[in-house]
Amino acid sequence: MAGRWMQGLYSVLLWIIPALTYLIGGVLFIRGIGDLTIGTLVAFVAMQTTLFPQLNTLLRVATQVRASLALFTRVFEYLDLEIPIKEAEEAQTFPGGRARGHVSFEDVHFAYPGAERDTIAGVTFEVPRGTHTAIVGSTGSGKTTLGYLLSRLYDVSTGRVLIDGIDVRELTLDSLAGAVGVVTQETYLLHASIADNLRFVKPDASEADMVRACEMAQIHAHIEALPQGYDTIVGERGYRFSGGEKQRLAIARTILRDPPILLLDEATSALDTVTERAMGGALRSLSEGRTTISIAHRLSTVRDADQILVVKAGRICERGTFDQLRAAGGEFSRLATGGRQA
Repeated sequence: MAGRWMQGLYSVLLWIIPALTYLIGGVLFIRGIGDLTIGTLVAFVAMQTTLFPQLNTLLRVATQVRASLALFTRVFEYLDLEIPIKEAEEAQTFPGGRARGHVSFEDVHFAYPGAERDTIAGVTFEVPRGTHTAIVGSTGSGKTTLGYLLSRLYDVSTGRVLIDGIDVRELTLDSLAGAVGVVTQETYLLHASIADNLRFVKPDASEADMVRACEMAQIHAHIEALPQGYDTIVGERGYRFSGGEKQRLAIARTILRDPPILLLDEATSALDTVTERAMGGALRSLSEGRTTISIAHRLSTVRDADQILVVKAGRICERGTFDQLRAAGGEFSRLATGGRQA
C-alpha cells in the first residue's frame, strides 16, 4: 500500500508540476517580473522531464525496500516460531532399534489450537501387529487427525498414543519417523530426479532396491518408458507427472523406506479404477508383515481390512469387519448405501 501511494503521488506530480511551472512562469513573464524568458521557461520544463524519471527510479527503490522489509519481517517471524513438537529430554528408542508395530490409542482427546470443542474425544482402539485397520467417516469427522496424532504432527491433549507400549512423546523423533511411513493424498516431490526423490528417504538405496519398490508401486514400467528413466527431473512439486503417478512415486518411496507401520491417508485417491485395482495388490503385498492403518473414502479400499473403525464427530461409533458393519445397518451402512462416500 505504501508503494502504491508513492507511485500515485508521483503520477500526480508528473502532470501537476509542469502545468504549475507554465502557469507561474507565464504570469511572471507577462508582468515582466525578473529576467524570465520563454526560452528559460521551456528549458526549465525540459529539465523537469529529465529529472522526473530519475525520481521515479528512486521511488521504486524505496518501494522495493519497503516490500523487502515486510517480507523479511514475515520470514523471520516464521523462523522464530517456537517448535511445538519437542523431543523429550530422556527420549528412548525401540528395543532392538526397530518397532514391532503394535499401535494403541488410549482415551485420546485432542483439540486444535483455538478450537471451541475437541476434534477427537475419548478414542480408544488397538491395531495389533501385522494387521490392517481402516478408518472411515464423513468429511470433518476427525479420521485424518488420528493419523496426525500417530505420526506426532500434533500431541494429544489428554490420553496416550502408544507404539509397542511406548508413548510416542517418549520416543526420539528419528525413531518415530523410522517407525511410521506416511503416504497422504497430497504428495510432496522435490525438484530433482526420480532417483533422488526415492533416495531422499534412503540415501544408500541401490538401483535394484529402487526398481523393486517401483515395481511394487506399479510405476516402474512408466519410468522405464521415459527418455531419461530414473534420471528424469520430476519438476517443482512433481508437475510433470499426473496425480496418480505422483502418488505411486510416493508409495514407492515409502516401500523403499520399509517402515514397520504404514499410514495411508487417501493414498489411492488420485488413481483411476484400473490403476487402483493394480495398486490394491501392490498394497496388500506391501502390507504383509506390517501394521497398516488406512484412512479412506472409497469403500473398495477397506473391504479386506481386519477391522474398520467408523468415526463420527471425533468418536468411534462403530467397529467391525466390512460384512459385519454392512449387516448392522448403522452409520457405515448409511455411508455405503446413502449415496455418500465413507
